[in-house]
Amino acid sequence: MSQAKAYAAFDAESPLGPWNFERREVGEHDVQIEIKYCGVCHSDLHQVRNEWGGSMYPLVPGHEIVGVITKVGSKVKKFKEGDLAGVGCFVDSCRECHSCKDGLEQYCEVHNVGTYNSYERDNKTITYGGYSSQIVVDENYTLKIPKNLDLARSAPLLCAGITTYSPIMQWNIGAGHKVGIVGLGGLGHMAVKIAAAKGSEVTVLSTSPAKEQDARDLGAHNFAVTKDPETLKELRNSFDFIIDTVSAPHDYNLYLSMLKRDGTMILLGAPPEPSPVAGFSLIARRKRLAGSMIGGIPETQEMLDFCAEHNIMSDIELIPISDINNAYERMLRSDVKYRFVIDMATL
Repeated sequence: MSQAKAYAAFDAESPLGPWNFERREVGEHDVQIEIKYCGVCHSDLHQVRNEWGGSMYPLVPGHEIVGVITKVGSKVKKFKEGDLAGVGCFVDSCRECHSCKDGLEQYCEVHNVGTYNSYERDNKTITYGGYSSQIVVDENYTLKIPKNLDLARSAPLLCAGITTYSPIMQWNIGAGHKVGIVGLGGLGHMAVKIAAAKGSEVTVLSTSPAKEQDARDLGAHNFAVTKDPETLKELRNSFDFIIDTVSAPHDYNLYLSMLKRDGTMILLGAPPEPSPVAGFSLIARRKRLAGSMIGGIPETQEMLDFCAEHNIMSDIELIPISDINNAYERMLRSDVKYRFVIDMATL
């Protein structure tokens, strides 16, 4: 066992605070990573406050992890000490189901092991995440971080990056397509960058006129304020694809009306309440409403390599870990451009 320092939630109401715990010994197929940076995802806040249910305390959040490998197991083949490495939203899976064998471990049909607030495959050991000094992970669930990526800015790629990259690849979105991006937050700003790099004509669909310059600076070709009735008329039947990154309640039918015939709207955000969808929003022009969730290990590595090739990284605000509780409150106010990342040297 090895000692780790962390920040943890001890219940659903109290602020996060310091906590020490033990990581498992490095097994023959494991790597130990000294965590340099960890991104802050909105799902961290949901789980810390038990808003999805099932939170197990003490809870150490964090699934956008990057750092340096400090120890490798005797049978590790993919990594060596000193390599840059990353860990995303999960650290294991059943390895035997159809999804796992297809490299789609995020959809494991038996047991996907979350990076934190989850049980290991033994159904006894609880996982603890990246708001900590180090982590031990099987090499097959560890990612290689390209050297030309800024390490801190690459941390959110392990969640926000792959969450947006995966549907773009699944639906072959690229040159010749008109793509609408709903929302310009942690997910939305990555969707803009990746869709633009794939050659699509990108339009940011926002309720806030103040975000136009940011959208264009990130690579969007167009910007539309969805509160303007005239703009909504102009946008009818405009897009081949719409990528919806918003988790707050909103009207799906409004955006479905902007799709062309045979267009697809892909949900990445998960509003807390069910959102009504009128049948004719889909039927009238043979439209599709779909969803997507992160990516498997092969696709996540592909995404990292793509981002390295195109110099794509997340726009971040680097914070000391002592500011995490304030960062959560700011995140609720959308007061971040566009992702908080914790400098773990401050732990």
